Amino acid sequence: MTKYLRRTLDATLDTLLPLAPAIAIDGPKGVGKTGTAQRRARSSWFLDLAEFRALAEADPYFRSVPAGTFLLDEWQRVPQTWDVVRRQVDAGAPAGRFLLTGSASPARGVDTHSGAGRILSLRMRPMALHERGCVQPTVSLGQLMVGEQEPLGGETDFTLVDYAAAIVSSGFPGIMLSPEGLRKRQLDAYLLRVIDRDMPDQGLAVRRPDTLRRWLRAYAAASSTTASYSNILDAATAGDGSQPAKSTTIEYRDMLTKLWLIDSVPGWTASLSTLKLATQAPKHQLADPALAARLLGLSAGRLLNGHPMLGPLFESLACLTFQVSAAALEAKLFHLRTKAGRQEVDLILEGEDGRVVAAEVKLAATPTASDGRHLRWLAQAAPDRVADSIIITTGTRAYRRPDGIGVVPLALLGP
Repeated sequence: MTKYLRRTLDATLDTLLPLAPAIAIDGPKGVGKTGTAQRRARSSWFLDLAEFRALAEADPYFRSVPAGTFLLDEWQRVPQTWDVVRRQVDAGAPAGRFLLTGSASPARGVDTHSGAGRILSLRMRPMALHERGCVQPTVSLGQLMVGEQEPLGGETDFTLVDYAAAIVSSGFPGIMLSPEGLRKRQLDAYLLRVIDRDMPDQGLAVRRPDTLRRWLRAYAAASSTTASYSNILDAATAGDGSQPAKSTTIEYRDMLTKLWLIDSVPGWTASLSTLKLATQAPKHQLADPALAARLLGLSAGRLLNGHPMLGPLFESLACLTFQVSAAALEAKLFHLRTKAGRQEVDLILEGEDGRVVAAEVKLAATPTASDGRHLRWLAQAAPDRVADSIIITTGTRAYRRPDGIGVVPLALLGP
């Protein structure tokens, strides 16, 4: 058995499971939902298996299930279980009674109650760098959100070579530690399953898999950009000049979002007159940078050999740290880009109080004096909103510059 690596979500479950009668953990297939949930469950039904689906049909109200935490894994395979859980919560189910895990919503045409107010929903993403057991963070995003701008410290021996390896190695637990040759085939198989099995299971028949793969490749090439969907569509054109219909690619996008595989970052729309020209276009990200790298045929060696996607995929890796941390901190993640493109802040973590931590991502060990100018602009434009500002680097040491901006190697950043 591989040693279990504690997830950031575990801390949230530690807090909520003793309080909430039902919690649903959502996320893409293979992200580790079942492994995390099983550690807390006394009994489990795995509804992707016929024997447990038969059990759910024979005992739809769970009368045979003993007391304690009960896991319904891949609940969407038997959608009525969701409504049974909801009704049992209404009837007074005790705290910690139900855990539900799912990699998609029910297929089209299947009607279930939202569960609002009864079933808490938590999202599990692929493992961020700080969850993979290879780094020890010294800088907390949660502490940065407090806004005291304390001194920063910590050192790491992580190098650009290590970051390139982290990009292609994947945050899916069952893939991450595999030898390189096997890992490539596992990622290929993962993508093939999405096209050939998962999307049809959700009611979208993929008539031309090569067309979807071209669109996915174009989307991967747009990682960490706000490229328009029409430009992504143009980039998906085949060598014969044909391209998928716009309506088809909209279905692709919506279905991949439903399967938790697209994890785009929305534009920040703060109600500030100085930011009225900010664009609302999302910044594109796949759930795991390794999926993007594999779609583009990029190894760690190719990335390190001057490939232009190293910077965008390093930002994708940083974005994953922010997304995982945002969920733990009950915060939301945005980016900021003015319509003229004169100012751009890569990542903006906004807390419930409206204050933000702003971050720029630089593929450099040491930022230049001009790096951070957009962070300074934002701090001046919204002084009451910006709690702290940092530049994320590939360097070895965390510190705070004389202008107050923090410099943090990605390997030292955590929730």
